[in-house]
Amino acid sequence: MMKRIVSIGECMGELSETGVPGQLSMGFAGDTLNTAWYLRRRLPVDWTVDYVTAVGTDGLSNRMVDFLDGEGIGTDHIRRLSDKTIGLYYIELKDGERSFAYWRSDSAAKQLARDVEKLELALTGASIAYWSGITLAILAPADRITLIDALRGFAARGGKVIFDSNLRPRLWESPDDMREWITRAASIADLCLPSHEDEASWFGDIDAEATARRYQRAGSGRVAVKNGAGEISLLDADGQLIVVPVEPAAEVVDTTAAGDSFNAGFIAEELAGGTMVEAAHAGAALAGRVIGARGALVRQATGAQGPWQQRPASHP
Repeated sequence: MMKRIVSIGECMGELSETGVPGQLSMGFAGDTLNTAWYLRRRLPVDWTVDYVTAVGTDGLSNRMVDFLDGEGIGTDHIRRLSDKTIGLYYIELKDGERSFAYWRSDSAAKQLARDVEKLELALTGASIAYWSGITLAILAPADRITLIDALRGFAARGGKVIFDSNLRPRLWESPDDMREWITRAASIADLCLPSHEDEASWFGDIDAEATARRYQRAGSGRVAVKNGAGEISLLDADGQLIVVPVEPAAEVVDTTAAGDSFNAGFIAEELAGGTMVEAAHAGAALAGRVIGARGALVRQATGAQGPWQQRPASHP
């Protein structure tokens, strides 16, 4: 297997306020794309980061693919659908916390797992596949099974599956369906990266350790539980719990992509040879910088160098 990460999910157009009344800016973001973007900046150039999704053939879809190309993220495995386009969402901020409005009910990404051969080709030769509960939620039930089966086969061939449960109840048919599918997805994960606050609300976990142990019982090899500004709870492959305190962020401007950037910092540190504890500190440090600025993709937070950064920025 190559030094290659495949991130699977939905990238959308992101509309956000500029600070000028009535004026919006537009970029591109989405949970698994955010993690891929930060991974590209944290990993050495000998690592490849590819994105797997589906988009249209319209101008907005083309603009998104051009953006990914310009950011050094591979687009060879993105499906093109002539009768679809990408989803949009709008971020509203209040005291650093965000709320969202979405236009994605018929987005192309809902068919990202429809072509089994293309999905298998995207996974071939990769060493890591990264995905989330949002990836799973937007798919039809039959396509969820297709994607889980493909990732199970990938894991059986020696690939590592990393899963962020990223619970979004509004995307699911019911809370029970969400819990069932998320648990099924976690069963094939080498590493699971849930957030305790969300998990406590929908699974009833009394603390972060309960979250970690539930996912390990489901089949996840290791678990790292995020807990907002609180300590991180790690459960290693032997079932040993390690609690890691983190430094609070200097300033909270926008919590968008806090968890996504944490995941990237964690994964990159482990790939560099770091322990789970070192990875937790790296993830928390990156997330702390990201939430100190507006938007999902914060260039000044990464401090990384690479040939992709020498290209003219294509971000709109």
